[in-house]
Amino acid sequence: MNARVELANAIRALAMDAVQQANSGHPGMPMGMAEIAEVLWNHHLRHNPGNPAWPNRDRFLLSNGHGSMLLYALLHLTGYDLPMEELRRFRQLRSKTPGHPEYRCAPGVETTTGPLGQGVANAVGMAIAERLLAAEFNRPGFEIVDHHTYVFLGDGCMMEGISHEACALAGTLGLGKLIGVYDDNGVSIDSDKGNIRQWYTDDARRRFEAYGWQVIPNVDGHDVEAVDRALRKAKREKSRPTLICAKTVIAKGAPTKSNTGAAHGAPLGEKEVAATREAIGWRYPPFEVPQHVYDGWDARKRGASAERRWKRLFAAYEKQYPLEAAEFRRRTTGELPPDFAARVAALVQELDSKAEAVATRRASQIVLEALAASLPELVGGSADLTGSNLTLLKTSKVVGREGGGNYVFYGVREFGMCAVMSGIALHGGFIPYGGTFLVFSDYARNALRLAALMCVRVIYVFTHDSIGLGEDGPTHQPIEHAASLRLMPNMSVWRPCDTVESAVAWAVAIERRDGPTALLFTRQNAPFVKRGAGEIAAIARGGYVLSEASGGSTRCVVIATGSEVGIALEAQKLLAAEGVPVRVVSMPSTNVFDRQDEAYRESVLPRGVPRVAVEAGAPDYWRKYVGLEGAVVGINRFGESAPGGELFKHFGFTAQNVAAAVKNVL
Repeated sequence: MNARVELANAIRALAMDAVQQANSGHPGMPMGMAEIAEVLWNHHLRHNPGNPAWPNRDRFLLSNGHGSMLLYALLHLTGYDLPMEELRRFRQLRSKTPGHPEYRCAPGVETTTGPLGQGVANAVGMAIAERLLAAEFNRPGFEIVDHHTYVFLGDGCMMEGISHEACALAGTLGLGKLIGVYDDNGVSIDSDKGNIRQWYTDDARRRFEAYGWQVIPNVDGHDVEAVDRALRKAKREKSRPTLICAKTVIAKGAPTKSNTGAAHGAPLGEKEVAATREAIGWRYPPFEVPQHVYDGWDARKRGASAERRWKRLFAAYEKQYPLEAAEFRRRTTGELPPDFAARVAALVQELDSKAEAVATRRASQIVLEALAASLPELVGGSADLTGSNLTLLKTSKVVGREGGGNYVFYGVREFGMCAVMSGIALHGGFIPYGGTFLVFSDYARNALRLAALMCVRVIYVFTHDSIGLGEDGPTHQPIEHAASLRLMPNMSVWRPCDTVESAVAWAVAIERRDGPTALLFTRQNAPFVKRGAGEIAAIARGGYVLSEASGGSTRCVVIATGSEVGIALEAQKLLAAEGVPVRVVSMPSTNVFDRQDEAYRESVLPRGVPRVAVEAGAPDYWRKYVGLEGAVVGINRFGESAPGGELFKHFGFTAQNVAAAVKNVL
């Protein structure tokens, strides 16, 4: 048997064995892309199994993540710390080989994929990050940032709308180091009784050429020489991303199930597995790989050598450019500048002294302007709402087809933007932030979810956070969105009430390294709230006593967020005049508050004291704090088209109504 054929067959065998043992999975794609994977990983991909985090490695993403056994087989065979036992435990509890690749689970997995199309968008983000990092740090003779991003994608990725969003942007930006390999096998889940052309007839070549990509069509995905030529041609192209359209046979080698939908998402069956072994000449028992095949795959020596060459280059770079080298190390390890906390403290003090009453979206911009100069890792952007989100700064430089920059005009592509930002964050060296209206977080929902699942540092700037945005009407007025985002595991949501809370929210989001943050800002002006030093220090805990009850012991606690904090404070005054002392708690982040210790939470929301929550959004979420016996001044219907101030009155967001709710509870 040809040696390279045997290397590819090792992938086929491991894929069908693992899926069969788990009685669950997708064997067809790994078996169909085996030759392509062998060519890329053995002859083009620059990586080091001994150090999966080497900064200048090529990135490989499996957008068609249902074929995860392809990636697990590659990691195991090439020498990553993924032993055969983990392949045997495919899809089992707490294994390193879950059903779809998960970031930070198995070494060498660059991103979490499975929801189709997002891996492609992540790859675009990684290619952007490589471009920007190279422009910032490379010097003549010292290309310390110089790597490609490779992504495998299937028909499902092509059909998902996010691929249109991200790939169009990639073509516009001319990301020459982005190379996609399209597994054109013509089969998907619904094609058991026919081929995919019943519902998918796109001309991928013309589509991607229209985006501005180089397209290499009609490559036989089982001809290793043809695949090699295509990859070489792709790497020569410097000004356009490349799509290699590879014709493959799903589950190639399986006598009766190849080229059928039956091989897409189910085990082949014991008889078919045995027949496949015979057909491809694989004479070894399940989960057994002979030493000469391991030797053919082993990338440890080659990878270590590549990293050593890079380290020598970096050492020379460090001697000539010590400041740049130190900054590169800081950026790629994700550390913040040592004076960051001091800068934030000075900014908060300045904002407190100015006491400006502005829209919190404007407060967000003020904070960014103050912090960005000392945080070159911030890369901003907006989904065609820059003037509304106020995400463009005086120091912003637009990212284009050449050179660097720190601001991306994403166009009307909310989903693509958020998935691209995840790719930028995953690459390393940057903290991405991007803006749109809060109501359009719906478009981006699954990208937000994957960022939370991966625990990556991404910051979403969601403005126009309530009916207070006014005349655009109910299509643009978020109701359930804040509550929905708060329910997402590992997503921190902040809805600050003024400039000081906005500064703290931004600082906490930037400091957070274990997950994404959604910052919710108003379109309309919000009153400034004067606080003492103790209250300012407590903001970072997510919820705190903003104004203590006066004239007696607290009879009720009013909890408010965002623009409604000012209304709660007005209600407190009205109630005090009637002899009803109430405490006002500002809770800009319920997620962060919930992570505080019980003693602190009890000190803010004492047991046995009735509570009223105030937020211009869906009320049910707040029942966790006020209980059934408390009250929520919220909105459980869609809004109206009218000026924001009128809408607040119309829907009961007034001091008088909050005071009435308190008296009703008491």
